[in-house]
Amino acid sequence: MIRVAITGNLGSGKSTVAQIFEILGAPVYRADDEARKFLQDREVIRRLVNGFGETILSDGQIDRKSLAAIVFNDPEALRFLNRIIHPLVKRDLRKWISRHSNNTYIVHESAILFESGFNKEFDKVIVVTCPVETAIARVIERDKSSREAILSRMENQWPQEKKIEKADFVIENDGLKLVIPQVLEIHKKLLSE
Repeated sequence: MIRVAITGNLGSGKSTVAQIFEILGAPVYRADDEARKFLQDREVIRRLVNGFGETILSDGQIDRKSLAAIVFNDPEALRFLNRIIHPLVKRDLRKWISRHSNNTYIVHESAILFESGFNKEFDKVIVVTCPVETAIARVIERDKSSREAILSRMENQWPQEKKIEKADFVIENDGLKLVIPQVLEIHKKLLSE
């Protein structure tokens, strides 16, 4: 089984690419979705409240917007959050991979694959790219976020060029080049390995 990771910066379209692989029959692990689930864990909530205070809570649950406002403006706060969440996601991912070991390949979608060091868990890495202004426009539309909030989040990600250097495959999602043929080409290569 080939372990494939898809990454790309905020607004690049990595989730769309992951969906196409899923339609093609590949199991997809969405790291961001799984990380959000861990934010509902009692022990995680306790540790985060100890670190950030009760202002991150709403009705006893983590208010993700309040948490994001803290961690995306403070690198040390982000590191603290990641030290709690990343080991949980990594353990969950390994269990998930073993459950899907009979597949030709599996796909892991992660915004911060390289930043978290998770890239070491994978055989192939696909980087989804797009122009920064295109990404910003997409995220404003999708999340109704301010440009400043988006730029703050982007500052915590590696530059796109650095990710491209480490990629096995690059998918351009600039709105001009068709994405599906690019995915199909990679899919064929993975099936033939």
